[in-house]
Amino acid sequence: MIGLILAAGAGRRLRPYTDTLPKALVPVDGETTIMDIALRNLAAAGLTEVTVVVGYRAEAVEERREKFERAYGVSIALVHNDRAEEWNNAYSLWLARDHFARGALLVNGDTVHPAGVEKTLLAQRGPSILLAVDSVKQVADEEMKTVFDANGRLAKITKRMDPAEAHGEYIGVSLIEASAATALADALRTTWEQDHDRYYEDGFQEFANRGGAVRAAQIGRVEWVEVDNHDDLAKARDIACRC
Repeated sequence: MIGLILAAGAGRRLRPYTDTLPKALVPVDGETTIMDIALRNLAAAGLTEVTVVVGYRAEAVEERREKFERAYGVSIALVHNDRAEEWNNAYSLWLARDHFARGALLVNGDTVHPAGVEKTLLAQRGPSILLAVDSVKQVADEEMKTVFDANGRLAKITKRMDPAEAHGEYIGVSLIEASAATALADALRTTWEQDHDRYYEDGFQEFANRGGAVRAAQIGRVEWVEVDNHDDLAKARDIACRC
């Protein structure tokens, strides 16, 4: 199993930081970036190989790759998304299909959280795909909301849902088992071919609609944030200094 970080996005709402950096390289604790935290968490979970999907300002990640490898004791492979500024991240994850074929702990490159989330996923792993879900936080309109059926399988994952219907929020960390990789890659391809602006979570929905098992790992009361704007960044800096 490998670690997998999606870090191709531009993060325009975080300008001026992202004028020259991808969102994943925005600092959140001194010189520590969001990607530092992601790599540190994956290393703490026992993973030594990490694939990073890059796109916008990819050269900034390339310049730091050796430093990251030394700091966290991992080897890093880069996958280049040349459509990162035009298409959404269903395509980014599909591009990494040969890498997650071995199984992967997937982390969004804009999420700050403690390493306990990765450890929770590994402790609950089973066949197919496992999503880190926060059922404690009150969800709002913009969050990636989830609903699971009576058997614990994913019924719906989308931002376009009444928050009152949601069972919790997907926090941008998941475990993809090798046994699910081929079917997920095909579902992702269908997803981005239908609409280039779709999320990889839409690929999870397609996978579930075809009968694939996607389940939730409840993370409990954990401090985390998806960094989309400057308010989120302020929260990330508060969390990062205590991780």
